[in-house]
Amino acid sequence: MAQNLVIVESPAKARTIKKFLGRNYKVEASMGHVRDLPKSQLGVDIDNDFEPKYITIRGKGEILKKLRKEAQSASQVFLATDPDREGEAISWHLAHALKIDANSSCRIEFNEITKTAVKEAIKKPRPINKNLVDAQQARRVLDRIVGYQISPLLWRKIRKGLSAGRVQSVATRIICEREREIQNFIPEEYWTLVGNFHKTGHTQIFEANFYGRNGKKVELKNQQQVETIIKELNGTDFVVDEVKKGIKKRNPSPPFTTSTLQQEASRKLGFTAQKTMMLAQQLYEGIDIEGEGSVGLITYIRTDSTRISNDAQQEALNYILSKYGKDYRPDKPNVFRGKKGAQDAHEAIRPTSILRDPELIKNSLKRDQYRLYKLIYQRFLASQMTPAVFETMTITIKGKEYVFRATGSRKIFQGYSVLYEEGRDDAQEEKDIDLPEVESGEKLVLKALVPNQHFTQPPPRYTEASLVRTLEEMGIGRPSTYAPTIHTITTRGYVERDKRTLIPTELGFIVNALMTEYFSDIVDYEFTADMEEVLDKVEEGEKYWKDIIREFYPSFKKLLDYADGQIPQIEIKEEESDVICEKCGVNMVIKTGRYGKFLACPNFPECRNTKPLLEELDVPCPKCGSNIVTRKTKRGRKFYGCSQYPECDFVSWDPPVKESCPKCGEFMVEKNYRGTKTISCSNNDCKYKMKKEMSR
Repeated sequence: MAQNLVIVESPAKARTIKKFLGRNYKVEASMGHVRDLPKSQLGVDIDNDFEPKYITIRGKGEILKKLRKEAQSASQVFLATDPDREGEAISWHLAHALKIDANSSCRIEFNEITKTAVKEAIKKPRPINKNLVDAQQARRVLDRIVGYQISPLLWRKIRKGLSAGRVQSVATRIICEREREIQNFIPEEYWTLVGNFHKTGHTQIFEANFYGRNGKKVELKNQQQVETIIKELNGTDFVVDEVKKGIKKRNPSPPFTTSTLQQEASRKLGFTAQKTMMLAQQLYEGIDIEGEGSVGLITYIRTDSTRISNDAQQEALNYILSKYGKDYRPDKPNVFRGKKGAQDAHEAIRPTSILRDPELIKNSLKRDQYRLYKLIYQRFLASQMTPAVFETMTITIKGKEYVFRATGSRKIFQGYSVLYEEGRDDAQEEKDIDLPEVESGEKLVLKALVPNQHFTQPPPRYTEASLVRTLEEMGIGRPSTYAPTIHTITTRGYVERDKRTLIPTELGFIVNALMTEYFSDIVDYEFTADMEEVLDKVEEGEKYWKDIIREFYPSFKKLLDYADGQIPQIEIKEEESDVICEKCGVNMVIKTGRYGKFLACPNFPECRNTKPLLEELDVPCPKCGSNIVTRKTKRGRKFYGCSQYPECDFVSWDPPVKESCPKCGEFMVEKNYRGTKTISCSNNDCKYKMKKEMSR
């Protein structure tokens, strides 16, 4: 009897699904896309109504040959690619390559790779959704036209290897504009005045901040203003004017969407958006769990929805009741409002079963898989719990006509926070502030008035987390585009990572200046966001995909021709180093390549000598005494090694410091956790650490 054939994208997904379907099904992997636009040419016939020219991707010939053979002998073929536009397009290309009628019931989809979901999907095959395919085609063709026609212009005017793109150019603009804000920022002076008070006969000191005068808020702008207030308050009696007590509830955060997962994994785990998506894909497609075999641990990872299925919610609520008790289970299930413009095509990202506690399956997961799964698991479970409850108190204190205010809060019920607290970009942890019990009219003793000078700070540089949030808020790109966009602008050398922050390079500023001057529509925030809405209309069947290209191209072509005639030749002078090329005897220059900056001989192509660019730390190697240098892996991760490598093989992921451990004598390293720097012993058995800053 002929078997049914199920085609998925990856071998991992194939292994997981095969386990659920039994002997009557054969599961094969296409290894992603099988057809695409050619890399070596535009691949869009401008003169023939923008017809795309799809070709078989190099290296996929043997895979297609095998799939054709299996499809011919199968009783039925099911295309089970991912449930999104790109997945629909892969199925459409597979149908074309395997001569399957796209209008037949050949397409199945599921939001999670579990036995129940896969078996239900097999019962409900459908035709390929051409609207989804067309929305993907429109994006692909539009981006190809922009990228393949502006990029050669940049090659001619600046240098080879540069690229421009509809979303990447906007992301670069956002980062460049923030850097300009920082550079042009003029700090403004301001002051705060803190009163240290205590009750008569008590020693507990509490702080109250200066608020204003006669009930009106007053901004303290200079030292003279503060000194005048202090002078006027000298010898003044202070009285409690008002005490306000209250109860405040804080609700849990919703379960993860693609964007919030990338943001939180960046904040809490230090993952790049690309790493987060790679690990999430592995968890979605299936991990070999001891005692279970291959199983998908989380639901589909490209989503903008906070919606949860009724079954998953009920399972979570029952689990909360049994593990945490009735106080932690809400009377009514928590429902989260989706953001404006969300497609809401899939559920939020959640574990496929709440019974798979991260600790129970930890031994089956790699370290980073476990950390990401635990983050997703705890966020989801916490999202279904009751709010945290705080007791709040505000004390208003008067001295003459001047007003001070003290604000305190104390957590009286943990609620969801027993399990999970959302990360903060400012890296500051919230602490309980206890205030003494006081009554209105009660006299207080002023111990001291403490003035402090401050200066306003420029806006912070973008991190991957804050950039993803900004792109989402502006409606630029979609969940699947954030990670590749950030990867592109960093690998092209437009943006550099400095620890967690993103900083535009000189090249990034130059390319952004050209794009904003000559291709203002392409990098216009509203245009890019509006284009996403137009693509959504294609998906909904309200607009024909080629109409988008027909409307876009004529004005774009005019801009392209104008820019080609107006942009002058731009020479970016390469930075000269003090490292001498041992082959030519000249100073080597700093270049930017696929894996970051490196040293190269300026006499290329006659001399092809290159070296890694190494930043020296003023720290001796613990093994041989030579200098420690900063190096990078091929994936761009920073580590620290001996300058005499390969003769000396010392390496460390954390930056070493000069001092040795006072307990065991091993070398110590600097660690940075949530903004707090510690100096820790490198010997895991020692565990010595201190917060005090030491020399590097």
